[in-house]
Amino acid sequence: MNKRLYIHEVATRDGFQIEANFVPTEAKIALIDRLSQTGLAKIEVTSFTSPKAIPNLRDAEDVMRGIRRVEGVEYTVLVPNVKGCERALACEVDEINLVMSASDTHGLANLRMTPEQSLVQFREIIEVTRGSGVFINASLSTTFGCPFEGDVPERRIYELVQRLLEIGVQGITLCDTTGMADPAQVERICREVLNSWPQAIFTAHFHNTRGMGLANVLAGAAAGVRRFDASLGGLGGCPYAPGATGNVCTEDVAHMLELQGYDCGIDIDILLAASEKLQRLVGHEVPGQILKAGRRLERRTTAIVNR
Repeated sequence: MNKRLYIHEVATRDGFQIEANFVPTEAKIALIDRLSQTGLAKIEVTSFTSPKAIPNLRDAEDVMRGIRRVEGVEYTVLVPNVKGCERALACEVDEINLVMSASDTHGLANLRMTPEQSLVQFREIIEVTRGSGVFINASLSTTFGCPFEGDVPERRIYELVQRLLEIGVQGITLCDTTGMADPAQVERICREVLNSWPQAIFTAHFHNTRGMGLANVLAGAAAGVRRFDASLGGLGGCPYAPGATGNVCTEDVAHMLELQGYDCGIDIDILLAASEKLQRLVGHEVPGQILKAGRRLERRTTAIVNR
C-alpha cells in the first residue's frame, strides 16, 4: 500500500470566509507563511470573488502577492467566474479551483447555477487560462449527499466527473459539503472514480458535521485517495447548507494518519502552534481536538484519571 498522503489546507479561504470578523490582511499573510513551513502540500490562500459577496476575502490580491512562497507548496485560489480568473492569473497562482454542485437545489442556493450552467461557465474560465500553465481543479459539492435533496445518485456523480475531465479540468475534489458521507459510501465512490479515471488527480473533502469526518478520511485513504483537504482548527463550513459545521481539522487528520502509519510530511508541532495562533485571530475556540487534548503520547505533569 502507498503510505504517502498529501494534505491541502483550506482554512484561509473556506474558514475565513464565514467568520464574523474580518481577519486583517497582515495576519492572514503571517498565518499562511507559517503554514507554508508545516509540510502541507497545498494551501488554498483565498477566493477571487466579489468583495460584496464575501467581504472577509476582499483583500485577495494583497494576500496572494504578500505571502512568501515555499518551494514544494502549491498555492491555490477559488475562482467563481472569468473576472475572478483574470484577477487570479495576474497574481501568478499555481492553481485555480472551480466550484460546482452535483445537486440542482444546492447549486442554485450556493452559486445561483445548476450543474449544467456551471459547466458552461467552467468552459469559459478554462479558455481564459489557455497557455498560462495553471492547474485547473474543480470541487464537486454534495458528492456524498445534499441537505435539500438527500442522496445524489452515484451515476450522476460519475457523469459529472466525466464531463469535467472532458472540458479540460485536471483535478477533481469530491466534497462532503454537509457531513452526510459515511465510510462505506466514501470507499465505494472513491474506488469507482480512481479505477475509472486513473489519469485524474482526485482529492477528498470532508466535514465533521455528524462526527464521521476522520473515519471518512481513513475510508478514502483505504480506497486509494492520496490527497485530502483539511482546515486548521476545523474552521469553516458552507454558508448555504443548513447544519454544515466545520471541515475536518488539519492537525487532527495529520495526527491520526501519522498513527496509522501514513507519511504526510507534516510537522504537527508547527501546525499546533499555528492553530493556537488561529484561535486568537478569530477570537473564539476552534473545534480541533488535538489542540485541546494534546498528542496521544504527550506527557503531563499530573496524572489524569477518567472513569
